[in-house]
Amino acid sequence: MDSTSTKEKMLSKSKKSRERAPHTKPPFTYADIKKSVPAHCFERSAVRSFSYLAFNLIFGYCFYIMATTYMITKPQSFSSGLVYVTNSIIYALLQGSVFAGLFFLGHECGHHAFTDYEWLDDTVGFIIHTVILWPYFSFKYSHRRHHGKTGHVTQEEVETPMIKSQVPNAFRIFKYTLARLVAVIFLLFSGVPLYLYVNFRGRTYERFASHLDPTSPMFSSRQRNHILLSNVGIFAVIFGLYKLAIIKGFSWVAFVYLGPYLVQGAIVTMVTTLQHIDRTVPYYDSTEWDWLRGSLASIDRDYGTIRNIVFHHGPTSHVAHHLFPSMPHYHGEEATRAFKTVLGDYYQYDETPFYKAIWNIVNECVYVEEDEGEKNKGVFWYRSVSDYML
Repeated sequence: MDSTSTKEKMLSKSKKSRERAPHTKPPFTYADIKKSVPAHCFERSAVRSFSYLAFNLIFGYCFYIMATTYMITKPQSFSSGLVYVTNSIIYALLQGSVFAGLFFLGHECGHHAFTDYEWLDDTVGFIIHTVILWPYFSFKYSHRRHHGKTGHVTQEEVETPMIKSQVPNAFRIFKYTLARLVAVIFLLFSGVPLYLYVNFRGRTYERFASHLDPTSPMFSSRQRNHILLSNVGIFAVIFGLYKLAIIKGFSWVAFVYLGPYLVQGAIVTMVTTLQHIDRTVPYYDSTEWDWLRGSLASIDRDYGTIRNIVFHHGPTSHVAHHLFPSMPHYHGEEATRAFKTVLGDYYQYDETPFYKAIWNIVNECVYVEEDEGEKNKGVFWYRSVSDYML
């Protein structure tokens, strides 16, 4: 189904996309939601899953051949320099989108949603994530923590919100358009490596946490060998890139790999940010939080036909993913259409264009705070730069 028809079917709920989502205990149960979904939506097909991986690899190879055959030219003049820069941007956007597709498939492997065999999922996920410098097992375990505590104001694993007292005074600069633009660029292109390596925008632990540290508090002692294996894979790829730079030159590696890697990080950061952060979506403390309400604090978005295909329709069915993490992505939209009638207003879909939505977040979603009044204690909502300056 193309994104146009998907969008039309979701718009019935999007009229309230800029209003607050319901935050009280829902009148339905998880069993009610699952019962509404056709049984075949929970079935995995190895053939179908590998066909999506083949799709990514074929396009990635074609873009690589196109770049190395026709696009990489040594600039000899100002005009040829402009051509080189233009080619670099075009190739980075194309190949970076392929890298992002590989990320989403590797993420699916981490949820055991790729095939019926967990060992096969881990093997495929480890290979494709490692190639794009994602520590597979480290992310698999921390991401499961995210699913376990989605929407918890202090225990959410990633996109952990600040309360007003934690906001640095420097954030006042976000009242200026240029500052917000710089913040968006910084967030998109550095969000992934900073989160993976120094837990940027992640949950606060009692000590330093990193996806490269086997003893990090985000992992159990039983998971340490897998973390080490992820590290070996990451360092092997980095060493391979170093050897390629010696042979081909750093500019060749930057053109062929570094540019796409940065674009992939920007895409993943944008998509994951927009799936949970919005002034319409609540966070809860321990007095109010439960798994179902936390999982429903997710937002479906439409990125257009081509982008939805590249992203394997993950953003258009993210609510379904949080409710049923091991469901293959290719059943997500059908499941969404089935359970929307059960969720009613608890289903969140926002038709705001992604570029506008990410811009809004920088201004509108600076910190979270409870509303005044006893009835709203334990439920937190995002506040804007203007609110912070009051």
